[in-house]
Amino acid sequence: MANLKDIKRKIGSVKNTQKTTRAMKLVSTAKLRRAEEVAKRSKFFENAINDTLAEIASSIKTYKVGGIKSRYFIEPEAIGVVDLIFITADKGLCGGFNYQTIKRVRNIIEEYEAKGAKVRLKAIGKKGIEFFKFQGYELAESVVGLSSAPEYKKAAEFIQASVQDYLEEKIDKVILVHNGYKNMITQEIKQVNLLPIDIDGFETKEITSQLELEPDEGEKVLESLINKYIEFNIYFALIDSLAAEHSARMQAMDAATKNAKEMVESLTISYNKARQESITTELTEIISGMEAMK
Repeated sequence: MANLKDIKRKIGSVKNTQKTTRAMKLVSTAKLRRAEEVAKRSKFFENAINDTLAEIASSIKTYKVGGIKSRYFIEPEAIGVVDLIFITADKGLCGGFNYQTIKRVRNIIEEYEAKGAKVRLKAIGKKGIEFFKFQGYELAESVVGLSSAPEYKKAAEFIQASVQDYLEEKIDKVILVHNGYKNMITQEIKQVNLLPIDIDGFETKEITSQLELEPDEGEKVLESLINKYIEFNIYFALIDSLAAEHSARMQAMDAATKNAKEMVESLTISYNKARQESITTELTEIISGMEAMK
């Protein structure tokens, strides 16, 4: 027969856990709404930069013999070294959010190493850092706290080392990976080839502006836009990742709350059955004692 005190203690413990997960779900929901607003505004600005960059680059390719000669746009003949920047959360309790990013990163590592390329890992977020260090991977650079509190200046500083190495031809490619926000219940892995820049790969709207630039002016404007494009892409990825993290945690805590409720119901049934068995046993003993006294 199950111990009534043990079952009652378990019910109390699960109820306390349920209160915690419910509170965490509410907190994540509130944070998600704020992060979603910031992500929407940032996405609008990112699209504007991409559109302008694509327009100017397309114009230069059209009127300049030989097209754009900038290192930023030249696809290398062979890839020797790749900088792989990835973003994970600083905290857990968000389901498979971090695992999905880590899984994609490992697939990319295997893909490029199979081609004979060296992959330098640059990690943002405690969970990703801990995982790859535990697995014995060497991290070229890592930072904690930026994924949970995105800052444009810190994001720009983090990416500059890769940009400089790319311009000095120490690396041939820069890839950015993060788990992004799609809607309240869905996250999706996003992989962006930051460098070299593929203008043709931009999902831009139809160009309608009347930009008229001289060849030299166009290249100067393009160069200044490229830095903003790279910096804002990693900054937006941080914001997008944070919104997705809150969304994933909200779902995880909602599922945990429902599971706790079901467990309480199951334990309550077990408690009632055990109590009934205990009462039946006591009655049987009393009746047996009375019969023995006759």
